Amino acid sequence: MKNCLVLLLMLFLTVFLLSCGGGGGGSDGLADDQSGDVLPDAGNQPDPLTGSWYRPAVTTTWQWQLLGTVNTGYSVDLYDIDLFDTPVSTIASLKDSGKRVICYFSAGSYEDWRSDSGSFPSVALGTTLDGWANERWLDIRSATVRQTMLTRLDLAVAKGCDGVEPDNMDGYLQGSGFPLTAADQLDFNIVIAEAAHQRGLSVGLKNDLDQIP
Repeated sequence: MKNCLVLLLMLFLTVFLLSCGGGGGGSDGLADDQSGDVLPDAGNQPDPLTGSWYRPAVTTTWQWQLLGTVNTGYSVDLYDIDLFDTPVSTIASLKDSGKRVICYFSAGSYEDWRSDSGSFPSVALGTTLDGWANERWLDIRSATVRQTMLTRLDLAVAKGCDGVEPDNMDGYLQGSGFPLTAADQLDFNIVIAEAAHQRGLSVGLKNDLDQIP
């Protein structure tokens, strides 16, 4: 639990200090939403050229819940909830009550229960994550893996998320099954950060504390 809290604090307090230029394009389609809701129009989004994505204050209070029906009754500023499983109606309700919403997804691992799991080629699937039998490390150098993550960012925009929490961003430090280097990891992290900012989404660094300057 202590490690979890530290990582979550780092997620919001140690944000990527990156410009919004560069970094992979969009996607022609969205990852399937597993919540069963019809997605809202993603049109009226912040202009990424102004850098107007949400920036949590150090004093921001938050609730983190990835499993089960989200308990929306907490008096906090921000909710961090699952991108795929949380209904659009829940996200809209939270935002209508003045709360910000961060949407979680794993950017560095394959989860076999996700609706877009078939998007990952077998050659991009590495070793099983310690303690998580249904997850495998991803080859983050793969163009297909990266495109799938960009599609997930599009889903976050369509569902109304203010930002994203990409998890498992330290595959190069793990026994992933791939010869990933620190340079590979940094490049992937920057692609995710810049793509999120291009979409008007806040994004935070998780796990990969060794690469913080």
